[in-house]
Amino acid sequence: MSLSPITLDALQVLDAIDRRGSFAKAAEELDKATSALSYAVQKLEEQLAVTLFQRQGRRSVLTPSGRLLLDEGRKILRATDYLADQVRELANGWEPRLRLGLESTTVREPFFQALGTLLTEQPSLEIDIRECVLGGGWEALEMDSIDLLVGAPAPVPKQRGFRALPIPPADMLLVAAAKHPLGLIATDSQAVAMQLPDYRRIVTHDTATHNVLRTEGLTSGKQVLYVQTMEQKIHAQLAGLGVGHLPRKLIQAHLDSGALVILRSEQQTTEIQERYIAWKINNKGKARKRLSELLVKASW
Repeated sequence: MSLSPITLDALQVLDAIDRRGSFAKAAEELDKATSALSYAVQKLEEQLAVTLFQRQGRRSVLTPSGRLLLDEGRKILRATDYLADQVRELANGWEPRLRLGLESTTVREPFFQALGTLLTEQPSLEIDIRECVLGGGWEALEMDSIDLLVGAPAPVPKQRGFRALPIPPADMLLVAAAKHPLGLIATDSQAVAMQLPDYRRIVTHDTATHNVLRTEGLTSGKQVLYVQTMEQKIHAQLAGLGVGHLPRKLIQAHLDSGALVILRSEQQTTEIQERYIAWKINNKGKARKRLSELLVKASW
């Protein structure tokens, strides 16, 4: 297979000429002779059988073919710069990519603030976030689908090689929309307890696929509406489609506005959910370690 005439050096020459507007200024930037740049462009034009630049006054301007080549070529230049940064960082112990599992009940603001600090320090780090529910996060960690699990619920699985550090627990409240029949009698604990089994529960699916599945909150009753994420659960309950436990910090604005109300019941109205950040003990990556430190110090 013949080598492509489009090399990184050629792309860098085209980029410099386009930005600086002339061969002479581009040559000064690249610390090369103007004749060397002219020869590189001429050779590329001959090999591709196209004209890349045309003169407009004192400026050298790309032709449509030249513009296409440079626009796509700049993507290659950015990719090679990114690759070089990743290689250097990996050599220094910084993994190029960090895969995160975010438990659905976790407050978003402290998490993303900590992540923002990490990305300020390591701007080339690639981040991949997935939402996890119940046992799904632990399973993803065990199967090496993620590097760090944030907001993982108790209990911590034993003998799996996990390291887990506690963060403040989630305050889970039994709530309904103010317009829901139970919302209309929210303060009458006896009436709520009697009528609660008659109404639909909103339940988040456990994202685990291999281990024993779990469900969050109330599951007994005549009807169940299953959702995939905590955001879906919140919106389903705001729409009055059913009732269930939701994290106080994720719904405080809806409680303050009166759209959601706490159900006072003789059953358990509030659940305190222990939470952890967790990773495999053999994960020694600096990015994982730094983010773990930031999350432990975060204002949850």
